[in-house]
Amino acid sequence: MYTSVHDDPLSKERSHLADSRSALRAMREDVESLDITDVTANWVNAAVLESQIEQRVKALADLSETPLFFGRLDYLHAPGAERAEGGEGERFYVGRRHVHDADGDPMVIDWRAPVSQPFYRASKKDPLDISLRRRFGYTGGDLTAYEDEHLSDPAEAAVTSKLLQQEIERPRVGPMRDIVATIQPEQDEIVRAGLTGSVCVQGGPGTGKTAVGLHRVAYLLYAHRERLARTGTLVIGPNKSFLHYIEQVLPALGELTVRQATVDDLVAHVEVRGADETTAAVIKGDARMAEVLRRALYSHVTMPTEGVVVVRGSRRWRVAAYEVEEIVRELLARDIRYGAAREALPQRIAHAVLVQMERAGEAPDDRVQNAVARDAAVKAVVKTVWPQVEPAKLVLRLLSDADFLAEHAEGVLTEDERKALLWVKPARSVKSARWSPADAVLIDEATDLIERTHSLGHVVLDEAQDLSPMQYRAVGRRCTTGSATVLGDLAQGTTPWATRSWAEALAHLGKDEAVIEELTAGFRVPTDVIAYASRLLPDIAPGLTPVASIRENPGFFDIRTTADGAVDVVSACRELLEREGSVGLIAADARVPELADALGAAGIGFLGPGEETTHATRLTLVPASLAKGLEYDYVVLDEPRAVVDGEPDERTGLRRLYVALTRAVSGLIVTHGAGLPPQLTE
Repeated sequence: MYTSVHDDPLSKERSHLADSRSALRAMREDVESLDITDVTANWVNAAVLESQIEQRVKALADLSETPLFFGRLDYLHAPGAERAEGGEGERFYVGRRHVHDADGDPMVIDWRAPVSQPFYRASKKDPLDISLRRRFGYTGGDLTAYEDEHLSDPAEAAVTSKLLQQEIERPRVGPMRDIVATIQPEQDEIVRAGLTGSVCVQGGPGTGKTAVGLHRVAYLLYAHRERLARTGTLVIGPNKSFLHYIEQVLPALGELTVRQATVDDLVAHVEVRGADETTAAVIKGDARMAEVLRRALYSHVTMPTEGVVVVRGSRRWRVAAYEVEEIVRELLARDIRYGAAREALPQRIAHAVLVQMERAGEAPDDRVQNAVARDAAVKAVVKTVWPQVEPAKLVLRLLSDADFLAEHAEGVLTEDERKALLWVKPARSVKSARWSPADAVLIDEATDLIERTHSLGHVVLDEAQDLSPMQYRAVGRRCTTGSATVLGDLAQGTTPWATRSWAEALAHLGKDEAVIEELTAGFRVPTDVIAYASRLLPDIAPGLTPVASIRENPGFFDIRTTADGAVDVVSACRELLEREGSVGLIAADARVPELADALGAAGIGFLGPGEETTHATRLTLVPASLAKGLEYDYVVLDEPRAVVDGEPDERTGLRRLYVALTRAVSGLIVTHGAGLPPQLTE
């Protein structure tokens, strides 16, 4: 049943909305009025508490354009109670955050609470004790409609929700929105998966994998807040534009403390000023480099040729060379971090001295052992046998010294691969080196070999299909004691080292046990558009299940041959700007300057990728290399052939084209003066 604004029940729901907003305002005022003057013992605790209060106030903000609740559940029985005949049910309003009245009674239930789960999972076949599910429609922040599903009534046939469909197809202007009102059962299962297990989500364009990953973070923070407050969470995206696009989703759900970063941010040990040739970048990204680095690092450990003599007062204590060698070999056999073993070495030598002291009738304690470990003679032995190594200097030597690289890459890399790695002009120092992004990942690997990387409680890795094995290892180091949510689409891998299979990627990540889920229902891309783009799948991802669009609106789709090049492209943009919603003009990177000039000459304002669209400026000019992860209501795709030709090989080019074709939410115009790729002309 779809009910309009003229029906009386709607006024009751509006009244509940007004009361809920008043209750939320009272909750916020209660927090703002807290007096912590005499609560904290010192200024540090006061600052921490003040920051926590400030975060809480922000989390309780009432966003006028964001519905406070979007659904209602009427239970047949009280949740958790015995389902006896004639039992009295309860009613819950489902929203983005919990709201209670002055007595503590809930007015809105957080969408993440267990009692809210049937809103996403209940069906006619399995009503989950729900008699009625009500969805609400909003215009701006005003409640304007509702729609009921009587799940426990066998006489009422199941129908597709119009409000749900409208919300899915609502025009997109501005950054990415949350999807709490439209989460589907298969998505909800992934969102609510436990914290201890890792999940990998394979999802084609428009299946909502990014939204699922972000909502999973929000759910885990709700269900395991204290634990994740200690261990931390992190969302990793492919680039800054993508992170800017998604950055408002978690704050809209009341989660303000989740860090967002790119892989490059994580490994920023040196300033990146250079770039690799493709061959070198692929080799540096290969997991075999981890073994080369390990060998190179531990080659610095040498066996002692002389013993160590420690002078304590009038006594001289000697630890023979063979004893020191035994200690060194034992530490090597323990397979602990290089730095940890180096710190343990002087203590182990000191312990050997203390054993001699005890045999001589002395009674040394821990203070004596620490003093012996700091003895100049012991320090000298440690410096010689197990020297300090700087990660960046280690990588610098590998890339500059052919003999050093050959020694430690023997049997791991071929001679041609070693030649490809060596710098033509070796750098004199770490600071002067023109480090590439792949070099920074190698330095991060070396850093972890020396000292363990801090592990977080949960990491979300989006657009994972573009990571190299060494980048997966870098991310995996950040969640060795935690879990991960990996999101991606094998068909959209556009790097030379793109992921070949999720099983292989998860092994590099250190999460072999992760469950692989596949999302195939398309909520974003119109049927005609995704069907057109899917013609590329046999060439770019054989065997991958095509996305099946569930949108009722077939969308707007047109292929146009252009006679006047950029002029016709500008005309297509002007045409789409007459419609409601955002417009993206996607083109091969090399063609972007020409199109920018044409738009400027036509007096059409535009933004760059990642900049927030407004109602005044709704057009974004997007280089094809930065289109991944973004979405627009309407897209003009300029010269598909040029997008393909802009990549180093045909397959990568077709994958880049697949990405560009699937950025449209409501409509797509493909313009071309040159011929289309044969896959799109059949």
